[in-house]
Amino acid sequence: MAALLIDGDDLVVRLAWWERVVTRRREVRVPLDAVTAVEIQPDRWRALHGVREGGLTVPGALCLGVWRHKDGRDFVALRGHRHAVLRVELRRPAPFAGLAVETDDVLRTAAELRTLAGHAVAPPERQAGAPPPPEPAPR
Repeated sequence: MAALLIDGDDLVVRLAWWERVVTRRREVRVPLDAVTAVEIQPDRWRALHGVREGGLTVPGALCLGVWRHKDGRDFVALRGHRHAVLRVELRRPAPFAGLAVETDDVLRTAAELRTLAGHAVAPPERQAGAPPPPEPAPR
């Protein structure tokens, strides 16, 4: 499974050997300053935008490679249904508009990324289209 790591001033998606073969990339490296938003997406299909441009898709099991959509291209590394997906929105000079990566400890990774990139992550109850919390009652 792909791993999200922070290496100096870069966010790195490190790929397993077979993922490298499929994507023809050793890793995906983007500057932390390019991170504009971080979202934890429990439903992996909501993390995907557009159509596959390159890579491999096995319905219900695997999405790996580059997906193209109206706002640019995303790098996607999703495998299985065991973990939530970390969706990272990016701006230039990043080579992609976004990343969608399934990771073992999505909460820890999101918190670390938020801290290092200086961007807030919505609390888990506000993720993935959850209704907003009720307004406090007037006094």
